[in-house]
Amino acid sequence: MIDLREQDLQYQGWRVAGASAVSLFFASALVYTFAIFFKPLSVEFSWSRETVATAYAVMAITAAVSSPIIGYILDRVPVRRVVTVSMATAGCGFASLALLTPSLWHFYGTFILLGIFGTSLSPIAYSRAISTWFHQCRGLALGLVISGGAVAGVVHPPLAQALLDRVGWRGSYVVIGVAMLVIGCPLAAAFIREQTSILRKVTERNKEFSVSEGLRSRTFWTLIAVFFASSIALNGAIVHLSALLTDRAVSESGAALAISAMGGASLVGRLTTGWLLDRFFGARVAFILLSLAALGTYFITTADSVVEGAIAAALIGFGMGGEMDVTPYLLSHYFGLRSFSTLYGFAYGASALAGAIGPIMLGRAFDTTGSYESLLPKLAGFMFVIALLMLTLPRYTLRTDIQNVSASASDISPSV
Repeated sequence: MIDLREQDLQYQGWRVAGASAVSLFFASALVYTFAIFFKPLSVEFSWSRETVATAYAVMAITAAVSSPIIGYILDRVPVRRVVTVSMATAGCGFASLALLTPSLWHFYGTFILLGIFGTSLSPIAYSRAISTWFHQCRGLALGLVISGGAVAGVVHPPLAQALLDRVGWRGSYVVIGVAMLVIGCPLAAAFIREQTSILRKVTERNKEFSVSEGLRSRTFWTLIAVFFASSIALNGAIVHLSALLTDRAVSESGAALAISAMGGASLVGRLTTGWLLDRFFGARVAFILLSLAALGTYFITTADSVVEGAIAAALIGFGMGGEMDVTPYLLSHYFGLRSFSTLYGFAYGASALAGAIGPIMLGRAFDTTGSYESLLPKLAGFMFVIALLMLTLPRYTLRTDIQNVSASASDISPSV
């Protein structure tokens, strides 16, 4: 019969989900403040936009390379230990940017460090813990966790801008890094953990997909292709959004507001998507979300006001937020928990690699033509076309151990 504990707010899994959401909130500062510090760094050191965007790309490439390794570690080391150490290291690294020099090796080296430990603070870690606590409400629980990143998208840009106006970019890096240390670390150590009884059953029964079996699956590579292609456009738009709008006479505070609109829509998208995933077939939900993100990417090409920029950013945020829910949800339902983090590491790494390509492509397009308009519409169209692949995915066929514990056969797969 259905495990009703998941419906109870006193269920320990919800405490794990809440702590994971707050932890992801702090970790997301690495991404959502980059656009705010983009121009100040460029002006301070006379760096081109492509040069500054390359730091984000370096972080993304590092995340791409390290993701499968970190996933492998998470399949073998308790999540709490990995997250706590990574939060402490990332906080120190972020604060150290206050000491940044004109040396590009210094700049890029710090973002390599942030790429490694930021990946350990990504949904790869939290979704593994959540998937051991939930089946019937897994989509909603994942949505709650990943909404921590969406709240960060609302809070971090205006907060970073306010800090920038008051204490400068160096002081801002210190404040945010210290917050990760004094709040994020203790919270992770106290609450984030897997449900060990489920992991023990996975180990004993050994019926779920191994890494090699997952890598031979057409379904897995379809997911990789879709998320890789969509991340090129989405990450490019995120990194260059503030610069794009201020180039069109939108104020810096107005641009920060548009980024916040993206974060707010992402929050709504993540929670809504979590609810939908528990009720409808995830691949079709993903197609709709990616289509909305593609539409937003297209609209932002001509946005020249706060309102237009906020609407386009909101479409991107809603679709992007939902896509982040879909990835771990589909992986856990198609392949199970045995090698979940490793397989998610490959998927996350592909998205991170694409995240490196997008900002560089747009930065080069701007430096070459003085405009983003020659490339953004093409990226939007490409993302919509590739999203159609989600409609080719099969129904879930895997019956995972957590399903054996908490659900009857009639409750396994959502239907449309």
